[in-house]
Amino acid sequence: MNIKIAIADDNSFLIRAVEEKLSFFEDLKVKFSGMNGSDLLEKLQEDHNVNIILMDIEMPVLNGIETTEIIKQKYPHIKIIMLTVFDNDENIFNAIKAGADGYLLKEVNAKDLYHGIKDTLNGGAAMNPSIALKTLKLLRNPLEIENEYEKEDIKLTEREVEVLEQLSKGLSYNAIADNLILSVGTVRKHIENIYKKLQVHNKLEAVQKAKKNKLI
Repeated sequence: MNIKIAIADDNSFLIRAVEEKLSFFEDLKVKFSGMNGSDLLEKLQEDHNVNIILMDIEMPVLNGIETTEIIKQKYPHIKIIMLTVFDNDENIFNAIKAGADGYLLKEVNAKDLYHGIKDTLNGGAAMNPSIALKTLKLLRNPLEIENEYEKEDIKLTEREVEVLEQLSKGLSYNAIADNLILSVGTVRKHIENIYKKLQVHNKLEAVQKAKKNKLI
């Protein structure tokens, strides 16, 4: 039985290089390739009789992680292996969250690519060793990673952080004003700014978000 493959990569030279590696194996057949995610999705709409997609991550228009998420919702039967130059933590984490079935580096040799495809179709996961190691680390410290990426770029002034710390202790505006030697109006203004920067509407949300983002 022929294994039907699609490739997504914005570099036609790399598409050819992958096709060449696959050409050594008679049971692999490349059906089509796309230069970005939306190009690939259009082709899949016409014909989604594909077993596996080799997906680049960094692509214009629609990147590999966004495309993976869409394909997994529309065509859950299609397996997806991310083929990438990078093995950085954020990419691995987001690709796995999006539903990728495997993750290989582009310089993978033909034999390992073939076995990766076969393993993935048999319910395994194609992963080169450096990525497998990183994935284990991510699994050991998922919170660290989540917090790292969910940590938004919120810039509070020192004074705002002081006000927020007082607020988190449940102190009233008057008590905060006394403690920080400010007028109540100034405290109120600081709190307004804090809510705006944190995009929250009340004290509880402000304190929770500040703690999550390690601001206090």
